[in-house]
Amino acid sequence: MDLTRDAYWCFEGGEYRRFASDLEGLLISRPLLEGIIRRRVRRIPNVHFRDGCQVQGLNPSSDNRRITGIKVGSQTATRPVLSDLVVDATGRGSHSPSWLETIGYRKPQEDRIEVNMAYATCHFVRTPDHLDGASLASIPATPNNKRGGVIVTQEGNRWIVTLSARSGETVPTDLKSFIEFARTLPAPYIYNVISRAQAIGEPQAARFPASVRRRYERMNRFPEGFLVVGDAICSFNPVYGQGMTVAVLEAVELDIALREGSRKFAQNFFARAAKIVDAPWSMAAGNDLRMPDVPGKRTVVGRFLHWYLAKLNLAARYDMSAVMAFQKAKNLLAPPQSLLKPQLMARVLSAAFSLRPMKRASAKSAQQTA
Repeated sequence: MDLTRDAYWCFEGGEYRRFASDLEGLLISRPLLEGIIRRRVRRIPNVHFRDGCQVQGLNPSSDNRRITGIKVGSQTATRPVLSDLVVDATGRGSHSPSWLETIGYRKPQEDRIEVNMAYATCHFVRTPDHLDGASLASIPATPNNKRGGVIVTQEGNRWIVTLSARSGETVPTDLKSFIEFARTLPAPYIYNVISRAQAIGEPQAARFPASVRRRYERMNRFPEGFLVVGDAICSFNPVYGQGMTVAVLEAVELDIALREGSRKFAQNFFARAAKIVDAPWSMAAGNDLRMPDVPGKRTVVGRFLHWYLAKLNLAARYDMSAVMAFQKAKNLLAPPQSLLKPQLMARVLSAAFSLRPMKRASAKSAQQTA
C-alpha cells in the first residue's frame, strides 16, 4: 500500500491529506511473516532448531566473565547447551535481568512509562467497497478521548481490527459490544466497516501495562558471549507499531558488530542498539505523556513539543510536506529532529495561526444559523 494515498490517518479530530507518494507499507499478518522467515532460516545448513525446550538460565564460565551456553530442562533438572554466543530474543517477557542477577551481575536499570492500556483484536471478511478501497484507517487516542483503533488489510481478503482503551478501561470481547465500542471512536471508518462485515472468530483481549526500556548500555559489568535484542531490550506501546522495525535495525547492527569483532563486544553492541532505540522511544514516550492520566515528568520543552505536534497534525490536513515529514519520522526513515527543521516549522506554525480565524468564523456562522 501507499502509506499516504491508501490510508486514512485521523489525528486531533481531522484527517491527513491523502496523495500518492513513494512510501510503501507491506500488509501481512504476523503468523504469515514469521512462518516465511522461519522456513527460510530452516534452509540455512548450519542452523539447527531445538523445539520444545524451556530455558532455565545462563551457563557461566568458571570465572563468571563469560556465558558459555544456556541451561534447558525443568526447574529441578537442567542440562547445558554450549554456545559461543547466546542471544536473548524472547521479547517483553525476557528473563535476562533475573538470569544475570542469579550469576552475580546487576539487573539493568529500567525506564518505564505506565500506559495502562487494554486492547482487543478481531478479524473480519474484507470486500472491495470497504473504506472506499483504502487499505488502512488509524484513529489513535487523544488527550480528550481515551479510545483508539486501527483497521488494516491482510492476506486472504481479511481485515485485522484492534480497538484500544487507556486509563484502566477495558475493550469488550463479545462481538456486538466490540462493534459498538468502535462507534465511540473520534472517526467513523472502523465502525462503518465492521458494523456490516462478517466477523471471523471472536475478539481476543490483551493488556499492556507499561512501555519498558532496559538500559543494558549503562551496565558497567556484563558477561561476554551474551546479548539481548528486540523487545527484550525495549518493549514499546504496541499502538505505535515500532517494535519489529527496531528489532530489524538492531539485527543489522548485530551483523556489523559480529563482523568487526571486539573484546567488549556486548558493550559495543548495546551502545549501537541504544542509538537505534533513542528515536522511537522518545517519540512514543512523548506521545504517551500527552495523555493526562499517564504518570511521568512533564518538562517545558516536552510541553512545547506536544503543542507543536498537535499543530503539525493540523497542518497535515492540508500540507503534503507535513504528512511526509511525520510518516518518515514515524516509520524511522528520518530522525525525530527532522520534524523541527526550520522550513517545516514555519509551514506548521503558519498553518496553525492562519487556521484560527477560519475556526472562529465557522463557529460564529454556526451560532447564527442555530
